[in-house]
Amino acid sequence: MNTRLFLSLAVMLCLVHFPLAQAQEKKQEEKSVTASNEEEKKDDAPSSPEETYKQLNLFGDVFERVRAQYVDKVSDEKLIEYAINGMLTSLDAHSSYLNMKDFDDMRTQTRGEFGGLGIEVTMEEGLVKVVSPIDDTPAFKAGVKSGDFIVQIDDKPIIGMTLSDAVEKMRGKVGSPVKLTIRRKDVAEPIEVKIVRDVIKIQSVRSRVEGGNIGYLRITTFNQNTFIGLKDAIAKIEKESGTKLMGYVIDLRNNPGGLLDQAISVSDVFLDKGEIVSTRGRDANDIKRDYATSGDLTKGLPLVVLINGGSASAAEIVSGALQDHRRAIVMGTRSFGKGSVQTVIPMAGDGAMRLTTARYYTPSGRSIQAKGIDPDIIVEPAKLEKIDDKSFHEEDLKGALANPDSAKPKENESESPDPAAPANDNAESKDGTSDEKPNLSKEAEQDYQLQRAMDLLRGLALYQDKGK
Repeated sequence: MNTRLFLSLAVMLCLVHFPLAQAQEKKQEEKSVTASNEEEKKDDAPSSPEETYKQLNLFGDVFERVRAQYVDKVSDEKLIEYAINGMLTSLDAHSSYLNMKDFDDMRTQTRGEFGGLGIEVTMEEGLVKVVSPIDDTPAFKAGVKSGDFIVQIDDKPIIGMTLSDAVEKMRGKVGSPVKLTIRRKDVAEPIEVKIVRDVIKIQSVRSRVEGGNIGYLRITTFNQNTFIGLKDAIAKIEKESGTKLMGYVIDLRNNPGGLLDQAISVSDVFLDKGEIVSTRGRDANDIKRDYATSGDLTKGLPLVVLINGGSASAAEIVSGALQDHRRAIVMGTRSFGKGSVQTVIPMAGDGAMRLTTARYYTPSGRSIQAKGIDPDIIVEPAKLEKIDDKSFHEEDLKGALANPDSAKPKENESESPDPAAPANDNAESKDGTSDEKPNLSKEAEQDYQLQRAMDLLRGLALYQDKGK
């Protein structure tokens, strides 16, 4: 009886700060009022102290019954952890309890180095859904894709597991294998992949120069090193391309998000002024706004942001801010739609509570929760194949008039070129156009969305040049 009283008091203290009744607040915001909604609103009303004690007694009864009669003996510590985690995970998909090990793993991950498979996951309809694989990790190399559902881990069904349980099973000793059974949209049969666990070292920013004049910035996640990595990448691109630089492609595809402060700092890199994001809590007056500081490190050059269904959270903050300020054209497909902020609150016993405490809004006041960022230009992933063009032209007609310009030798050009001189691979063709191909990386040659983004940048640069 003393144990039960102690547990009831402990849970009551938690409920003073985080009452379960408030978890249904979202339902009060619905515009349509039906009979069922009226019932929900009654449930949302704050509980009286008597009702709270009654519910705590119920919790104590269940705890004692499980403790005494469950088929296997479970420690009191585990039962309390399960109860707390159940309360938090029932609120929304992103709130949870972190025990000491999980809390340590989370802090390690935000530092940019951790062990595992390299996938960002969430729980949906009792299954683990892949938000996005992290570049160059074992999961990425094994072909795991955004939107995949993991249904089994080492032939054990996911159903019945919590998200923390599933993540724990996917983690393990570096070098040890794990088998995932995956369900993928439009694929009838389940896909089995065997992945060897490895130390995941996240280089959050990668960069290169494409075509000699376009800066490519790939941001894979938002950890403690992202802002510094982005500044270094921009400086490196400027040094390589010099004055030829036309603009930047910012690739946020399959970026699962990360630290809010890093998303604000990254947005500030490209903005000279204005609001970046606002976060709003339960209290109508609990609003925090973050603003850009003076100075655009890209010197106002055109920007194209690439997003897709794996772009979430912090990635959506950046793309939404640049879109609202008309600083960048957003291209690709609709983003994931995670518009909530989680606060990590350390608890007694070296654990922590990850609690959803606010929603965030773009500078124009848009909430992207469950809606995502809609791109300005929709470009689906595609694979292009060259079609043999067998059409003929004017010059192929019998008796076609000759082009007078093609008969005239160019200035400083010999009428009889030296046959020993090497051929110029980049020489102009007979129609006056250059045969030179942009110097694209192998990745860009196979990436249809990236190619369309670079085409858009070239078009913007051409338009600006003609306007001068």
